[in-house]
Parts: sequence; structure tokens; C-alpha cells
Amino acid sequence: MAATTRRTSEAVAETAALHPVGAEKIPPGAAGPLLGDLRRGGLLPLLVLHFVAREPSYGNQLMERISRLTAGAVAVNPNTMYPLLRSLEERGLIAGAWEHPERRTRRFYRITSAGEAERAALAAAVAPRLDAVARGVELIRNELADPPAASREEA
Repeated sequence: MAATTRRTSEAVAETAALHPVGAEKIPPGAAGPLLGDLRRGGLLPLLVLHFVAREPSYGNQLMERISRLTAGAVAVNPNTMYPLLRSLEERGLIAGAWEHPERRTRRFYRITSAGEAERAALAAAVAPRLDAVARGVELIRNELADPPAASREEA
């Protein structure tokens, strides 16, 4: 392993800064080849559980935190977030309470003990996928840092 080890989250966030050239540019938040498997593998529920374990949070706040953490690589829209929050609440993994019940403003969610167990299980399941993405990004970086032989001969 390299002398300078980076956190997997840093490597994943760096992935967001890599954009294909020209017409093949992937829009922010699109589940491209590097992150699609992570999204299917439970990354979004894991991130929600992670953030609500830290402090009670509401839907828009969670969407912003996920986008910020992943440097825009994982953008979540309300049509994804709110059904996920309802599903997690129905499964007893999070508990929600209205900030002002009489006005139904923001609904804050906190993790439950069942949610803590699910968060740990998801973290264990997602970790190998995160590591694979980080390894792939590092291999790409290393490959691109070494110019092709034809370029070296011209210099």
C-alpha cells in the first residue's frame, strides 16, 4: 500500500471531480459506472442512517449532506429521499417527529436501535464496494500519471 493512505470517502469524493470530456459528460449525481454498484448496494440507506445517527435530521438536510460528502457524485432528489425515509421509518430503523406538529413543517428523523444494527450491517456490506471504487480510481490515476511510451520517445 502507498505511503500516503487516503480515506475511502476522500477517494470517492475525488471521483466526482473526474468528468468525461465532451458529449459523454455524466451529469452530477448520475449513477455512472463507478458509483452505480454502490447505490444498488445500499449506499443511500447507509448514508441516511449514518447522518441521522449523528443528529436528528430532515430530508432536505440529508440530501445536502450526501451531496456535499460525495462532492456531488451522489445527488439525491426528493422523489428518492422521501420514499426512502418513509420506508426506513416503516421498518422501524428511524423515527420521525414533526418540528412543529400543528403546522407539519420539517420532519426530523433519528436512528433507532434497530437502525443502528442495520447501519452496521450496511456498512459492512458497502465497505468492500467502496474499497473497490477507491482501488479503481487509484489504478486509473497511476496509469494516467505514466505517459505512454510514444510520448516519452518524442520528448
